[in-house]
Amino acid sequence: MLSSVKRTPRLALHAAAVLLTVTSASEAAADDGAGPFGVTTVAAANSPTARVGPLFNGGQHHCTASVVRSPHRDLLVTAAHCLDGDDDLVFVPGYRDGEAPYGRWKVLTRYLPEGWSEGQDEDSDVAFATVEGDIQDVVGGNRFVTGAATGATAVTVIGYPSSRDVPISCTNKPTAHSRTQQRIACPDFTGGTSGSPWVNGNGQVVGVLGGHEQGGATPDVSYSVVLGAEAAALHRDVVR
Repeated sequence: MLSSVKRTPRLALHAAAVLLTVTSASEAAADDGAGPFGVTTVAAANSPTARVGPLFNGGQHHCTASVVRSPHRDLLVTAAHCLDGDDDLVFVPGYRDGEAPYGRWKVLTRYLPEGWSEGQDEDSDVAFATVEGDIQDVVGGNRFVTGAATGATAVTVIGYPSSRDVPISCTNKPTAHSRTQQRIACPDFTGGTSGSPWVNGNGQVVGVLGGHEQGGATPDVSYSVVLGAEAAALHRDVVR
């Protein structure tokens, strides 16, 4: 279902959507502190959001990716369905209103798990890619962590709808959808937000928007693969 769900903007459903300016209270929720959960805001321009950006194919952005730490300092994580095909992709961290404050980075090598490359298994919808240059030196990077218990802490999801040129952010606690999938209730995560990182208060990526129905059949509930053994093995292979 490459043309559905989080990859394709639903302008008709969200023409009247109002996004609030991010507040310090909502940022505090990432650490499980007092703050509104399940509220989608325009994300502030800061260090955490600088690590997140849209993936451009030509003049349009269609998915989201983020920088994760690696020995070669050039690694992105996103959803596997965002890296299908052989189109030239460019990652623009911190993109906002047409500006690229940290540059534009050409995507080089793509790393997809076997479960996705052989059968587009929704339980394998997470992937990595390298960019040309040491992007981690410019914007930093989050830790990619597998084996985290679903819902152990709140996470903040940051992504770029295809219909907008600013990132949106929402904090909430994930819940289990199945043994292999987790879900989060956050409104207005429309097409283009596939690949958005789920970052806990320790700066760890514990989910990536995608998986079930390539991210979700409605914009108010999003999914991620539970990052388990397959994701861990792929990550080990990539960083080696």
